[in-house]
Amino acid sequence: MSESTALQPQKIRCDACPVLCYIAEGRSGACDRYANHDGELIRLDPLTIIENAAERGAKAVPFLKDGNGQDWDGDLVSSSRPFVTAVGAGTTYPDYKPAPFIVSQAVAGTDMVTVVTEGIFSYCGVKVKIDTDRFLGHERAIVRHQGEAVGHVMTSEYGSRMLSLGGVEHLTGGSKKEGRITCDVLLKLCNCEAVELAIDDGTTVVVQAGKPPIVDGVTEERMRVGCGSATIGMFASQWVGKVDEVIVVDDHITGVLSEHQAGKLLDIAPTGIRINGRRSTPGRYFQVADPGTGWGGTNVEDPLSILKPSDDKIAWPGLRLLMVSTTGEQYGYFELDDQLVPQPRPLPDNLQISVDRIAENCEPALCSVLFMGGAGGSLRSGVTENPVKLTNSVKESLTHVSCGGANAYVWPGGGITVMANVLDMPSNAFGYVPTPALVAPIEFTMRLADYLALGGHAASVRPVDAVMTQEVRRVDQIDPDSDPMARRNFRWTSGG
Repeated sequence: MSESTALQPQKIRCDACPVLCYIAEGRSGACDRYANHDGELIRLDPLTIIENAAERGAKAVPFLKDGNGQDWDGDLVSSSRPFVTAVGAGTTYPDYKPAPFIVSQAVAGTDMVTVVTEGIFSYCGVKVKIDTDRFLGHERAIVRHQGEAVGHVMTSEYGSRMLSLGGVEHLTGGSKKEGRITCDVLLKLCNCEAVELAIDDGTTVVVQAGKPPIVDGVTEERMRVGCGSATIGMFASQWVGKVDEVIVVDDHITGVLSEHQAGKLLDIAPTGIRINGRRSTPGRYFQVADPGTGWGGTNVEDPLSILKPSDDKIAWPGLRLLMVSTTGEQYGYFELDDQLVPQPRPLPDNLQISVDRIAENCEPALCSVLFMGGAGGSLRSGVTENPVKLTNSVKESLTHVSCGGANAYVWPGGGITVMANVLDMPSNAFGYVPTPALVAPIEFTMRLADYLALGGHAASVRPVDAVMTQEVRRVDQIDPDSDPMARRNFRWTSGG
């Protein structure tokens, strides 16, 4: 048979994930991260290397490009130490073989090793912190995207609402559509894109890492300065002599100045203003209204609706009353008439200053997205032949875990469960495979001696200079002559 009629494979197989795509020439696999280029399997995403110069605000730079987007000339920025991240490194699922890159370099006279791999995470999700007083949904309410359940509402935290999205129950435990949409939501949020979420019996909120939340079409500007009681404590001294009573309306703890300990210590006289709600310690009231998107995260639009009739044995005509929310966005000034009924009046300038001070002390409302995953299963086999030794090394603080170069918080307890702020990671650090699962970067850095002690893949350790070459894009592909499954599924064609 002549060379022109030699049989040539039309497709090559990628084994970077369980999908095992067969990729035609010039096409990419289902994940868009691997492609067939002239019969070779290559990585499409550039291997991302960051400079260890965080104190100068250095950003991640793509492989073979400098900070100005020009071809890299081999000189690292400011001659700083490079750190090879797992972004663009590729995967080795299942990890019976060493991780794609096991990189060595000397740091302060110590030989260090960084094991670099993009893990495939079916057991993963995100925790979303939304800075807002607005009611988004009841705790445990289902969070949906395009009608599919993708997570739930968690406990509220101080000035923020919390969502837990993703997880294996949604990725693989429901319908195919639920898994696909959940994976899409996680991928977008982790790559700092905006996602619209609908909460059962609640609101619709647009979430994007580092951006203000948009609740029912309204962009939030600030998170609360504190609960109603805390606000009283912070600003009580600024109201003395300017107003007789202040009520700070809050969904959780509404504060009343004259009853509050701060007011007592400042000799604020009782006013006879009475509040609907469950009284706690003096000056603190719970459940003054239902949750909502009005004053202080309640459903209140008219603040006077939370008041009972004034105590005629204590209150007096002309009593000055300021009502304000915990963000200073809503406020009203009233004076009691002869029947002790509050009547609206223009806010005096000296009180406007205190309202503005509340707003000034509120931090900008933002969304925070924390990726959460576990380095378990076969991923650890890409690091060592004895996976439990990697777990022990992490727990003993001998091994540092990072995600795309960003410091990761390692949860206590069993396993290697990590959490990382996606804003600390390079752009587009996450990918996916249609199993469905996220592809996320994870790195393990330790001393070379410790790596060898835990049974690491010593033969696969390469100096950092040997990694930063054009060959980094190539991926060892399956040999159809030695793989019966690949040989059966390859399609062959005659050159004649």
